[in-house]
Amino acid sequence: MASHQEVVRGLNVEKYMGRWYEIASFPSFFQPKGGVDTRATYTLRPDGNISVLNEVWVNGRRKSISGTAYKADPRSDEAKLKVRFRIPPDLPFVPVVGDYWVLYVDDGYQNAVVGHPTRRFLWRVVHTCMHGINVKTGAA
Repeated sequence: MASHQEVVRGLNVEKYMGRWYEIASFPSFFQPKGGVDTRATYTLRPDGNISVLNEVWVNGRRKSISGTAYKADPRSDEAKLKVRFRIPPDLPFVPVVGDYWVLYVDDGYQNAVVGHPTRRFLWRVVHTCMHGINVKTGAA
């Protein structure tokens, strides 16, 4: 059994929105092998949930999946989210739900670490693309 993990408390969801680029991760069975330029784009919806678009390029072709994220416990201030995807994307009646825990985010919301309660999955993500342009502001 995994020991307790600290997660971010009081996550500013509005600041967290936008495109995040994966710069490191634990290998996972659900991400394509040989993928490059992996990124996730989060958009706040009017209902308070978050639209999720995950993208990766494999052999020069874009692969993507869309989903919805929401607080695991709406009464908690912990950044423990659930993410629901439809697998395969063309069949809306087959949802798959996973945990998405924000373990760290810096004060400027430019760097984050995202994990899973089992500790099998971990991602290091940044809001700045590899070419040095800040995705949220357009500044170099």
